[in-house]
Amino acid sequence: MENFSFVSRKLIEWYEANKRLLPWRDLFDPYKIWVSEIILQQTRVAQGLEYYNRFIERFPDVKTLADADEQEVLKYWQGLGYYSRARNLHFAAKTVMDKHQGVFPKSYEEVLKLKGIGDYTAAAIVSFSWNMPYPVVDGNVFRFLSRLFAIAEPIDTGKGKKYFTALTGELMDTSRAGLFNQALMEFGALQCIPASPDCTVCPFDANCLAYADRSVSRYPVKQNKTKTKDLYLYYFHIHDSDHLYIKERNEKGIWQNLFEFPLIESDVPLTFEQLSRKPQFREWFQEGSAYDFKQIVEKRKHVLSHRVLYVDFYKVYVEKGLKNRSGLTKISTKELNKYPVHRLMQYYLEEKFEI
Repeated sequence: MENFSFVSRKLIEWYEANKRLLPWRDLFDPYKIWVSEIILQQTRVAQGLEYYNRFIERFPDVKTLADADEQEVLKYWQGLGYYSRARNLHFAAKTVMDKHQGVFPKSYEEVLKLKGIGDYTAAAIVSFSWNMPYPVVDGNVFRFLSRLFAIAEPIDTGKGKKYFTALTGELMDTSRAGLFNQALMEFGALQCIPASPDCTVCPFDANCLAYADRSVSRYPVKQNKTKTKDLYLYYFHIHDSDHLYIKERNEKGIWQNLFEFPLIESDVPLTFEQLSRKPQFREWFQEGSAYDFKQIVEKRKHVLSHRVLYVDFYKVYVEKGLKNRSGLTKISTKELNKYPVHRLMQYYLEEKFEI
């Protein structure tokens, strides 16, 4: 490979002049770096900052997190989404306490063994904490390097990821590995942004092959588009004057162990008449009783990585409670804020909830 030492030098110079002041920067505590990296997966810094501060205040070290109840951990994670990250974080904290005597493992291989930690997160932890020369490769890195060198290798393949990881390793100033990784990630986040980057003020304007070819928008290249599936969710806010009904989502998935209103799921949209013929509906709302249904939310769209959700919420007043509430928990309305809920429930409770 040619001598591209200027890449590391320019990145670090740019970073030192432009980096954001963030609470997990310029510290070497692997626990706090780990928490910040897990929070920032799929989460913008502006949103994640508030959650990080709140989470660290409650769980300041690995022992505090390991000793906590999972429901409380999920409650502090509420609103971030991707709840498996919180469950894995909690599980891994217990592993650190049980297998590493409460000391965060220092080797890349041992860090990688912790549940929920992949190559990227492990590299970030060991390079930021101990300056170990492991390259971080995330979306920001893919984007910047693919533009800089006009790389047509798709980033969403095993071959492509290996290619970019090897390239990042060759570009790294190993004597300043942590600083290089931070600079590389920050540059992609602030300067070499996905849409309409201002290339005229970029320190690599004279080096960037995509800019020279006016093809910046073509990079990075992706081979496969994620196929999504539509799913229709019909929630029922069933209540009397002081109580309501919720259920814990026990099946595996991103919302496992979170609470929600009773619901009916469908692969196709349903009219209210079609809903009323579903066995679950008839189980909750038995014939011979009068129910007042009010549609509070209609077809609210919520996009997940592999699903596009269309969500309805119905509010139902039941004066004497449900006769059949199998699988449902009746709670006082005042108790509701004690239970961790997912983003859709959080939206309803914050924007639409009334007794």
